[in-house]
Parts: sequence; C-alpha cells; structure tokens
Amino acid sequence: MTQMDAQTVAEEWGPAVRNLPLRLRSVLRAGEPMCRHTSLRVGGPADWFAEVDDSNILAELVQTAQSARLPYFLLGEGTNICVSDRGVRGLVIHNRCHSLDLGRRCTVETGHNLMRLFLLAMRAELSGLEYAVGIPGSVGGALASNAGAYQAQICDLVEEVEVVDEGLRQWRPAAWMEFRYRDSRLRRSAAERPVVLSARMRLLPSTHKAIREKARKLQTQRILSQPWESSAGSFFKNSVNHALAQTVPNIRPEARAADKVPTAALSEACGMKGFRFGGAAISARHANFIVNCGGATAGDVRTVADTLKRRVLEQFGLALEEEVMYVGDWSGWPESDG
Repeated sequence: MTQMDAQTVAEEWGPAVRNLPLRLRSVLRAGEPMCRHTSLRVGGPADWFAEVDDSNILAELVQTAQSARLPYFLLGEGTNICVSDRGVRGLVIHNRCHSLDLGRRCTVETGHNLMRLFLLAMRAELSGLEYAVGIPGSVGGALASNAGAYQAQICDLVEEVEVVDEGLRQWRPAAWMEFRYRDSRLRRSAAERPVVLSARMRLLPSTHKAIREKARKLQTQRILSQPWESSAGSFFKNSVNHALAQTVPNIRPEARAADKVPTAALSEACGMKGFRFGGAAISARHANFIVNCGGATAGDVRTVADTLKRRVLEQFGLALEEEVMYVGDWSGWPESDG
C-alpha cells in the first residue's frame, strides 16, 4: 500500500478504527494483500486486516464493527471466493478459532479446518463427514455455502449455530441458517452480515474401517477429476433441468435420471474446456473449475467466468449461478467481451 493509499484509508475508516478498544486495535494491520489468503491467489489489499484465534475476541470485534457500522468480511481459509483486484473496503477478519469438543454431538468453532475435522472424527469412529475428504476450507466457509458432495451436505448434520447478529451473541437453531443448495443466509445478507462463531453437529457411530473405505472411494473420484492448480473449487452451481438433462452429452446416467445438469457438462458442450484469458483458464481436467495458471488477476478469473456464463446462456438458454462468491470492490465491473 502506498503512503497516499494508507492516508486515504486512515481518513475514511480511521475514526471507526480509533474507537475500537486497544485490545482490538492491536490485532489490526492496514493494506494486507488478500492474494496471500485466497486459494485462487488473487485479490487486492484489505483496508484493515485482523487475524483472530480467540472466539471471544472475534465476537467482540464483530459486535464493535456492527455497532460502528464498519464494513467487514469474515475470512476462513480463502476458498470459494474471488477477491477483487481493488481489494476489500473496511475490515477483513481472518477467523482462526478452532476449538473442538468432539463427540456424537460435536461442537466446533468455525475457523477449524473441515478436512482436519473429518480426520479427527474418523479416528474417533464418528461418521457423517466422509464427503468432506479433500474439500479445502474451514467449517465456517462450509456452513456459509452449505458445502457438500456426493449427495451429502453439511446442513444434514447441523443442529444449531452460535452467531453474532446485530450486536447480539446467541445460539440459534439450524433453521436460522436458511440452508439451500450451496447457499445460506450468510451469503444472502447485506454488508453487515451475521457471523457464525461455532456449530453443533450430529455425528453417528461407525467403525474406523468403514469410514475410511467410504472416504477413500470419494477421494479417489475427486483426485481423478479435479485440477491441482490454484482454484476456488467448483465455480458455478449445477442445475436441475429435465430437457437439458436428456440432451446435453457427458452426463452420468444417475444424474440424467434425476434431471441434474452439471455445469462441467455444459461448459464442455460449449467448447469452453481449456479456454484462457490472461493468467486464468477453465481447467482441462474439470470444466467447472477456473484455475490460476500463473500470474492471474481477479479480473482474469471473472472474465473467464463471465464468458462461460454468457456462452451457456446463448447456447442453452440457462443462466448459471456462481457458487464462488465475489468479494470486495467490484463496482463498475463490465461483462466480458471474450
């Protein structure tokens, strides 16, 4: 961040930041490049950035930001997001809170790594998280996007969540999350969105061998189909459309019977597999992954995404919906001409 940029940040958000208690101000730093914290390796600077590993500090920081009307974004492990090259206005809070009380009724803080949670559950012979093997990111990110795979999703396990909403910290039932396919109220809220601190989930007893074998099969499928380059995961949600499910090639029989249309199949049918703009491309291994081939900008990534979206609309009349969230200052972003 240049001296002029730092001065602008201080003038715009300085009063709100200066009003934070000293114990909260001490964890802040200005102008943190978000490309260091996202799986796509893209993103400009956050005006202010805080890394927090204590849930009480996290709750207090969010409550204070909500009261001060200081814009904020809660960051997990940086998967499933594409941060603007212009960066993020206001405050980015990196949630590193990972306390865990593991049992059939599991209580976990949302900064906990999802894959590690599965591994610990497997060692304790607790089933339910097998689908998470190989899924990167935090528990909080999984909750926000209702992460899932292979006919399972995290909402199937959640009993209640601990939230900070409008300055109040309280436990709420799972219905409060308004889970949908790859979606929850956390994605649909305004800038001052609620924050989930912890979740309680139901896990089922099983054997280490049975859990491991199920997870191994799912992991093999993932390894064979997904790219190794930096990405944000599946970029667009899959669709349900009877007519397209019967006519688009390369759809598995079980998906076709359920009228499911994978975006990867639509992408391939449009000839978009391998399409490249700047440093970003649609993966040659999986046509619903946009990868950073080296030196990509967030603008490159979004241009590729916009191009795929437009081609699918033109060829199939279907409007794709992003699974990846665009975060930060995207004001005035044009549609791609690619």
